[in-house]
Amino acid sequence: MTAGADITMVGTIPVPADDPIDAGAVAAWMKDNLPGVDGPVTLSKFKGGQSNPTYRVDAGGKAYVLRRQPFGKLLPSAHAVDREYKLIAGLHPTGFPVPTPYGLCEDPAVIGSMFYLMELVEGRNLWDGSLPDKTPPERTAIYNAMCDTLAQLHNTDHVAAGLGDYGKPGNYFERQVARWTKQYRASETEPMPEVEALIDWLPRTLPTQDRVSVVHGDYRIDNMIFHASEARVIAVLDWELSTLGDPLADFSYFLMNWVTEPEGRSGVMGLAGPETGIPTIEDMVARYCAATGRDGVPQLDWYFSYNLFRLTGIVQGIKKRIVDGTASSAQAAKTAERVGPLAAAAWAFAKRAGA
Repeated sequence: MTAGADITMVGTIPVPADDPIDAGAVAAWMKDNLPGVDGPVTLSKFKGGQSNPTYRVDAGGKAYVLRRQPFGKLLPSAHAVDREYKLIAGLHPTGFPVPTPYGLCEDPAVIGSMFYLMELVEGRNLWDGSLPDKTPPERTAIYNAMCDTLAQLHNTDHVAAGLGDYGKPGNYFERQVARWTKQYRASETEPMPEVEALIDWLPRTLPTQDRVSVVHGDYRIDNMIFHASEARVIAVLDWELSTLGDPLADFSYFLMNWVTEPEGRSGVMGLAGPETGIPTIEDMVARYCAATGRDGVPQLDWYFSYNLFRLTGIVQGIKKRIVDGTASSAQAAKTAERVGPLAAAAWAFAKRAGA
């Protein structure tokens, strides 16, 4: 783990003075809704989780996690913590690694916004995809675990899990391109020629979809918790972008790590191979296809362009919230600086795909 990520993103801080969340209101709700919980609660705020503010809740000798919507004006369909809760509650009984869900409060009057409570899963948070403090065999095992867990998600029967209505089953990329175009327009702060070109090109070149599954939407190393000593994913977190869709969207997003510069986060471009133990992109494709019964994946440049366009829309939303004064993380300003480079990278992959 890099020192930078450890200092800025991992662990908790005291709830900031300008954060109006009320520990007494949380305690009262827990007393009414969670059996055996009665008494004061202590709140602290996780440093990460800039989209939906996330808190550690200590009550009665047990620790929980509270996720809430940001206070203030929100973009349509963003920050839907009720959807996130439904997804966790649907997946948990299937054996897929998610925290135990404890309850959803849809009444914004309780703390000022909708929120839910779930288990605090104790384990390892890994932030740097290069895994600098691991041996080559450990790195291989961790990457294989990430790949296998993603395949497990895509193999899960979402209808049997009660998630048949969690999203529309077809035309996933068409709907996503339209959605992120709309979100980008809603948070646009200045003209960007590469984004305009992508908004024109992506809808005209959509790939065909032949499978439907739950897609996580942001599947990367720092959105999961690993077992304390084993190369095993024990909880996948941050489901706010999840829906039903094309599993290749998730898998290609995971493969983006191999075409992203190593910068102390998930990028491992140039680092794969037997000397490091980080599997190659071809290794990951073969492993995923074997686990999901595919005979291969399509040419990836379109998918990489799409994923970067989507990230551009997400980061532009963070930038807009900075302008409006509602961004909740100290990392937000640094993240917002990535809008231009993301758009440029998305257009570079589009050109490789024939734009």
